[in-house]
Amino acid sequence: MFAQTFFLLLVLPAFSIASPTAGIRTRQAITALSTAQIEAYKPYTYYASAGYCSPSTTINWSCGANCQANPSFIPVASGGDGDSVQFWFVGYDPTLNSVIVSHQGTDSSEILPLITDAEFELKSISSTLFPGVSSSVEVHDGFGKDQAQTATAILAAVEQALSAHSTTAITTTGHSLGAALSLLDAFYLSLQLPSVTVNFIGYGLPRVGNQAFANLIDSKLPNLSHVNNKEDVVPILPGEFLGFVHPSGEMHIMDNNAWVACPGQDNDSDECSTGDVPTIFEGDSSDHDGPYDGVEMGC
Repeated sequence: MFAQTFFLLLVLPAFSIASPTAGIRTRQAITALSTAQIEAYKPYTYYASAGYCSPSTTINWSCGANCQANPSFIPVASGGDGDSVQFWFVGYDPTLNSVIVSHQGTDSSEILPLITDAEFELKSISSTLFPGVSSSVEVHDGFGKDQAQTATAILAAVEQALSAHSTTAITTTGHSLGAALSLLDAFYLSLQLPSVTVNFIGYGLPRVGNQAFANLIDSKLPNLSHVNNKEDVVPILPGEFLGFVHPSGEMHIMDNNAWVACPGQDNDSDECSTGDVPTIFEGDSSDHDGPYDGVEMGC
Protein backbone atom coordinates (compact mmCIF):
# COMPACT_ATOMS: atom_id res chain seq x y z
CA MET A 1 0.00 0.00 0.00
CA PHE A 2 2.82 2.39 0.91
CA ALA A 3 4.56 1.69 -2.39
CA GLN A 4 1.41 2.26 -4.47
CA THR A 5 0.52 5.49 -2.69
CA PHE A 6 4.10 6.77 -2.83
CA PHE A 7 4.10 6.13 -6.59
CA LEU A 8 0.98 8.29 -6.94
CA LEU A 9 2.65 10.95 -4.83
CA LEU A 10 5.58 11.00 -7.22
CA VAL A 11 3.75 11.03 -10.55
CA LEU A 12 0.99 13.52 -9.82
CA PRO A 13 1.89 17.14 -10.56
CA ALA A 14 2.79 19.31 -7.58
CA PHE A 15 0.05 21.88 -8.16
CA SER A 16 -1.29 24.19 -5.47
CA ILE A 17 -4.73 24.14 -3.85
CA ALA A 18 -6.53 26.90 -2.04
CA SER A 19 -6.17 26.82 1.72
CA PRO A 20 -8.56 28.19 4.33
CA THR A 21 -5.52 29.53 6.19
CA ALA A 22 -3.71 32.08 4.07
CA GLY A 23 0.00 31.42 3.64
CA ILE A 24 2.92 33.77 3.38
CA ARG A 25 3.22 33.69 -0.41
CA THR A 26 5.35 36.81 -0.69
CA ARG A 27 6.45 37.70 -4.21
CA GLN A 28 9.24 40.10 -3.39
CA ALA A 29 12.29 40.37 -5.58
CA ILE A 30 14.49 37.28 -5.83
CA THR A 31 18.02 38.25 -4.87
CA ALA A 32 21.42 36.71 -5.52
CA LEU A 33 23.64 35.72 -2.59
CA SER A 34 27.16 37.08 -2.44
CA THR A 35 30.20 34.80 -2.29
CA ALA A 36 30.58 35.63 1.41
CA GLN A 37 26.94 34.77 2.12
CA ILE A 38 27.27 31.42 0.34
CA GLU A 39 30.51 30.64 2.16
CA ALA A 40 28.82 31.24 5.51
CA TYR A 41 26.67 28.15 4.92
CA LYS A 42 29.68 25.85 4.47
CA PRO A 43 30.18 24.77 8.14
CA TYR A 44 26.50 23.79 8.39
CA THR A 45 26.67 21.95 5.06
CA TYR A 46 29.45 19.81 6.49
CA TYR A 47 27.43 19.17 9.66
CA ALA A 48 24.42 18.13 7.57
CA SER A 49 26.63 15.70 5.67
CA ALA A 50 28.16 14.40 8.91
CA GLY A 51 24.68 13.29 9.99
CA TYR A 52 25.22 10.23 7.80
CA CYS A 53 28.07 9.03 10.03
CA SER A 54 27.42 6.34 12.63
CA PRO A 55 27.49 7.47 16.29
CA SER A 56 30.88 5.94 17.03
CA THR A 57 32.59 7.65 14.10
CA THR A 58 30.72 10.89 14.69
CA ILE A 59 31.82 11.03 18.33
CA ASN A 60 35.42 10.33 17.29
CA TRP A 61 34.98 12.73 14.36
CA SER A 62 37.02 10.49 12.09
CA CYS A 63 34.74 9.20 9.35
CA GLY A 64 36.07 11.23 6.46
CA ALA A 65 36.70 14.68 5.05
CA ASN A 66 33.18 16.01 5.58
CA CYS A 67 33.18 15.04 9.26
CA GLN A 68 36.64 16.51 9.79
CA ALA A 69 35.85 19.81 8.08
CA ASN A 70 34.90 21.51 11.37
CA PRO A 71 37.89 20.48 13.52
CA SER A 72 36.95 22.57 16.56
CA PHE A 73 33.65 20.72 17.03
CA ILE A 74 33.11 19.30 20.53
CA PRO A 75 30.75 16.29 20.48
CA VAL A 76 28.31 15.85 23.37
CA ALA A 77 26.01 12.94 22.50
CA SER A 78 24.84 10.82 19.59
CA GLY A 79 22.49 7.93 18.87
CA GLY A 80 20.43 6.03 16.34
CA ASP A 81 21.12 2.83 14.45
CA GLY A 82 20.82 4.03 10.86
CA ASP A 83 17.84 1.72 10.38
CA SER A 84 14.73 2.11 12.53
CA VAL A 85 16.20 5.26 14.10
CA GLN A 86 18.21 7.74 12.03
CA PHE A 87 21.71 8.56 13.28
CA TRP A 88 21.89 11.88 15.14
CA PHE A 89 24.46 13.88 17.04
CA VAL A 90 24.66 16.94 19.29
CA GLY A 91 27.74 19.01 20.03
CA TYR A 92 29.18 22.50 20.27
CA ASP A 93 31.03 24.55 17.70
CA PRO A 94 33.13 27.27 19.41
CA THR A 95 33.76 29.06 16.11
CA LEU A 96 30.03 29.47 15.53
CA ASN A 97 29.31 29.70 19.29
CA SER A 98 26.36 27.41 18.72
CA VAL A 99 25.11 24.01 19.78
CA ILE A 100 24.75 21.84 16.65
CA VAL A 101 22.08 19.17 16.15
CA SER A 102 22.13 16.98 13.03
CA HIS A 103 20.21 13.96 11.73
CA GLN A 104 21.04 11.33 9.14
CA GLY A 105 19.42 11.79 5.74
CA THR A 106 17.65 9.20 3.63
CA ASP A 107 19.99 6.31 2.85
CA SER A 108 18.88 4.26 -0.14
CA SER A 109 20.57 1.17 1.35
CA GLU A 110 18.22 1.24 4.35
CA ILE A 111 14.66 0.21 3.61
CA LEU A 112 13.06 1.47 6.82
CA PRO A 113 13.96 5.13 6.28
CA LEU A 114 12.49 4.84 2.79
CA ILE A 115 9.27 3.38 4.19
CA THR A 116 9.16 6.25 6.67
CA ASP A 117 9.44 8.67 3.72
CA ALA A 118 6.38 7.00 2.18
CA GLU A 119 4.18 7.47 5.30
CA PHE A 120 3.01 10.83 4.08
CA GLU A 121 -0.42 11.28 5.66
CA LEU A 122 -0.85 14.63 7.40
CA LYS A 123 -1.67 14.30 11.11
CA SER A 124 -1.95 16.76 13.99
CA ILE A 125 1.41 17.52 15.56
CA SER A 126 2.10 15.76 18.89
CA SER A 127 0.52 17.64 21.78
CA THR A 128 3.00 15.95 24.14
CA LEU A 129 6.14 17.20 22.38
CA PHE A 130 4.59 20.44 21.14
CA PRO A 131 2.36 21.63 24.00
CA GLY A 132 -0.07 24.43 23.30
CA VAL A 133 0.09 24.01 19.51
CA SER A 134 -3.27 23.88 17.75
CA SER A 135 -4.49 20.55 16.38
CA SER A 136 -4.88 22.34 13.03
CA VAL A 137 -1.07 22.24 12.73
CA GLU A 138 -0.38 19.01 10.85
CA VAL A 139 2.83 17.25 9.83
CA HIS A 140 3.91 14.30 7.72
CA ASP A 141 3.08 11.27 9.87
CA GLY A 142 6.33 9.42 9.19
CA PHE A 143 8.50 12.43 9.93
CA GLY A 144 6.58 13.14 13.13
CA LYS A 145 6.96 9.56 14.37
CA ASP A 146 10.67 9.52 13.57
CA GLN A 147 11.36 12.81 15.32
CA ALA A 148 9.46 11.66 18.40
CA GLN A 149 11.83 8.70 18.83
CA THR A 150 14.82 10.92 19.59
CA ALA A 151 13.30 14.22 20.75
CA THR A 152 13.79 13.87 24.51
CA ALA A 153 17.31 12.45 24.19
CA ILE A 154 18.29 15.33 21.91
CA LEU A 155 16.73 17.87 24.29
CA ALA A 156 18.76 16.46 27.20
CA ALA A 157 21.97 16.58 25.15
CA VAL A 158 21.25 20.14 24.00
CA GLU A 159 20.62 21.27 27.58
CA GLN A 160 23.92 19.68 28.60
CA ALA A 161 25.78 21.43 25.78
CA LEU A 162 24.17 24.81 26.51
CA SER A 163 25.18 24.57 30.15
CA ALA A 164 28.71 23.31 29.51
CA HIS A 165 29.57 25.96 26.92
CA SER A 166 27.58 28.96 28.16
CA THR A 167 25.91 29.65 24.84
CA THR A 168 22.33 30.57 24.03
CA ALA A 169 22.35 29.52 20.36
CA ILE A 170 21.25 26.26 18.73
CA THR A 171 21.38 25.34 15.05
CA THR A 172 19.70 22.20 13.75
CA THR A 173 20.69 20.90 10.35
CA GLY A 174 20.39 17.90 8.06
CA HIS A 175 19.87 16.69 4.52
CA SER A 176 16.75 15.11 3.00
CA LEU A 177 14.92 13.11 5.69
CA GLY A 178 17.50 14.47 8.13
CA ALA A 179 16.45 18.00 7.20
CA ALA A 180 12.80 17.17 7.90
CA LEU A 181 13.65 15.75 11.33
CA SER A 182 15.91 18.69 12.11
CA LEU A 183 13.18 21.18 11.17
CA LEU A 184 10.84 19.47 13.65
CA ASP A 185 13.68 19.49 16.21
CA ALA A 186 14.14 23.23 15.72
CA PHE A 187 10.45 23.87 16.38
CA TYR A 188 10.45 21.47 19.35
CA LEU A 189 13.54 23.05 20.92
CA SER A 190 12.17 26.57 20.41
CA LEU A 191 9.12 25.60 22.50
CA GLN A 192 11.06 23.68 25.15
CA LEU A 193 13.83 26.28 25.50
CA PRO A 194 12.11 29.64 24.89
CA SER A 195 15.03 31.73 26.19
CA VAL A 196 17.43 30.25 23.59
CA THR A 197 17.82 31.31 19.94
CA VAL A 198 17.08 28.36 17.66
CA ASN A 199 17.84 28.33 13.95
CA PHE A 200 17.51 25.74 11.19
CA ILE A 201 19.59 25.25 8.04
CA GLY A 202 18.48 22.31 5.91
CA TYR A 203 19.44 20.82 2.54
CA GLY A 204 17.14 19.07 0.08
CA LEU A 205 14.22 19.52 2.50
CA PRO A 206 10.97 17.75 1.59
CA ARG A 207 7.72 19.42 2.58
CA VAL A 208 7.06 18.60 6.24
CA GLY A 209 3.62 19.97 7.14
CA ASN A 210 0.49 21.82 6.13
CA GLN A 211 -0.21 25.52 5.66
CA ALA A 212 -0.78 26.09 9.39
CA PHE A 213 2.56 24.40 10.13
CA ALA A 214 4.41 26.52 7.55
CA ASN A 215 2.88 29.69 8.94
CA LEU A 216 3.81 28.76 12.50
CA ILE A 217 7.37 27.89 11.50
CA ASP A 218 7.68 31.28 9.79
CA SER A 219 6.62 33.01 13.01
CA LYS A 220 8.77 30.89 15.36
CA LEU A 221 11.90 30.48 13.18
CA PRO A 222 11.99 33.62 11.02
CA ASN A 223 15.64 33.24 9.98
CA LEU A 224 15.61 29.61 8.86
CA SER A 225 17.10 28.52 5.52
CA HIS A 226 16.47 25.48 3.36
CA VAL A 227 18.88 25.07 0.47
CA ASN A 228 17.74 23.31 -2.71
CA ASN A 229 20.11 22.19 -5.44
CA LYS A 230 19.19 22.81 -9.08
CA GLU A 231 16.45 20.38 -10.27
CA ASP A 232 16.35 18.21 -7.13
CA VAL A 233 12.89 16.57 -6.98
CA VAL A 234 12.75 16.02 -3.20
CA PRO A 235 11.87 19.64 -2.29
CA ILE A 236 8.64 19.42 -4.35
CA LEU A 237 7.47 16.33 -2.40
CA PRO A 238 4.98 15.60 -0.95
CA GLY A 239 2.90 17.61 -3.42
CA GLU A 240 1.07 20.80 -2.60
CA PHE A 241 -2.13 19.16 -3.86
CA LEU A 242 -1.94 16.90 -0.78
CA GLY A 243 -1.95 19.94 1.51
CA PHE A 244 1.81 20.18 2.15
CA VAL A 245 3.51 23.60 2.18
CA HIS A 246 7.12 24.70 2.66
CA PRO A 247 7.93 27.46 5.16
CA SER A 248 9.74 30.53 3.87
CA GLY A 249 13.52 30.70 3.62
CA GLU A 250 14.41 28.85 0.42
CA MET A 251 17.89 29.31 -1.03
CA HIS A 252 18.03 27.85 -4.53
CA ILE A 253 21.23 26.84 -6.29
CA MET A 254 20.84 27.64 -10.00
CA ASP A 255 22.22 25.62 -12.92
CA ASN A 256 25.10 28.11 -13.14
CA ASN A 257 25.87 27.45 -9.43
CA ALA A 258 24.70 30.91 -8.36
CA TRP A 259 22.58 30.97 -5.19
CA VAL A 260 19.39 33.01 -4.97
CA ALA A 261 17.07 33.78 -2.04
CA CYS A 262 13.43 32.97 -2.82
CA PRO A 263 11.08 34.96 -0.56
CA GLY A 264 7.81 33.53 0.71
CA GLN A 265 6.47 29.99 0.88
CA ASP A 266 6.85 27.73 -2.19
CA ASN A 267 7.82 30.59 -4.45
CA ASP A 268 6.64 29.60 -7.94
CA SER A 269 9.23 31.63 -9.83
CA ASP A 270 11.24 29.52 -12.28
CA GLU A 271 14.31 30.62 -10.32
CA CYS A 272 13.02 28.68 -7.27
CA SER A 273 12.37 24.96 -6.77
CA THR A 274 8.57 24.97 -6.89
CA GLY A 275 8.57 26.85 -10.20
CA ASP A 276 11.72 25.29 -11.63
CA VAL A 277 10.55 21.70 -10.97
CA PRO A 278 6.75 21.71 -11.38
CA THR A 279 6.66 17.88 -11.65
CA ILE A 280 9.12 15.09 -10.94
CA PHE A 281 9.49 14.52 -14.68
CA GLU A 282 11.20 17.89 -14.92
CA GLY A 283 13.52 17.14 -12.00
CA ASP A 284 16.81 15.29 -11.60
CA SER A 285 17.28 13.04 -8.58
CA SER A 286 21.06 13.16 -9.07
CA ASP A 287 20.96 16.78 -7.86
CA HIS A 288 19.70 15.71 -4.43
CA ASP A 289 23.10 14.93 -2.88
CA GLY A 290 24.66 18.13 -4.20
CA PRO A 291 27.10 19.53 -4.58
CA TYR A 292 26.14 22.33 -2.21
CA ASP A 293 28.95 24.83 -2.78
CA GLY A 294 31.27 21.94 -3.52
CA VAL A 295 30.06 19.63 -0.71
CA GLU A 296 28.46 16.28 -1.58
CA MET A 297 26.20 14.80 1.11
CA GLY A 298 27.21 11.53 2.74
CA CYS A 299 29.87 10.20 5.05
